Amino acid sequence: MKPPTDLSSLTSALKENVDLKDLGITKHFSPGETIVTEDAPVRSIPIVTSGSIKVMQSDDTYKEMVLYYLRPGETCIMSFLAGLYHDTSKVKAVAEEESDVLFIPVDKIHDLIREHPEWLNYIFQIYHKRFEELLEVVDAVAFKNMDERLLQFLQKRCEVMDTDTLTMTHDQLAQELGTAREVISRLLKKMEAEGLVELGRNKIRLV
Repeated sequence: MKPPTDLSSLTSALKENVDLKDLGITKHFSPGETIVTEDAPVRSIPIVTSGSIKVMQSDDTYKEMVLYYLRPGETCIMSFLAGLYHDTSKVKAVAEEESDVLFIPVDKIHDLIREHPEWLNYIFQIYHKRFEELLEVVDAVAFKNMDERLLQFLQKRCEVMDTDTLTMTHDQLAQELGTAREVISRLLKKMEAEGLVELGRNKIRLV
């Protein structure tokens, strides 16, 4: 059984047709708005109902790196674990596009796990998916050149946004990949010469 791809399929997987929307509050976020902040207490578990969310982590110099993306029907497993064990968030979550997020209080999550085993199965599926994505990040940082990482990042982001054209500055790309803008600019020009991308003003199209 694959992880649910939207909230309705997740809801239907629970016994007695539990309506998750009745258990929490749905909030709307515009692109760039912060949903979860690093080091903040986690009192509610976020579930994306529309749009897409990027989950990031920063270091002591405030450099950030994208760890994975959340799509409709998915939750941030790191926020889930932090809330479950009354810990603070170790990641930052930001809206990638216009997004709606359902926040379910942590105490109600305990009830869902206890009363509906299907919910626990869903969490394990999400955990497995996030673990594989984190391994990809580690593999990219440890073993791949920056040009490979950049192409992989662009492909992943296009997949999440369901488009072949991204509206991003070189500064944004550098920040999310933890490198310098000059490096990104040089690599993009090289990729354009190789016919991999087409560059416009703050736009990158995958060919």
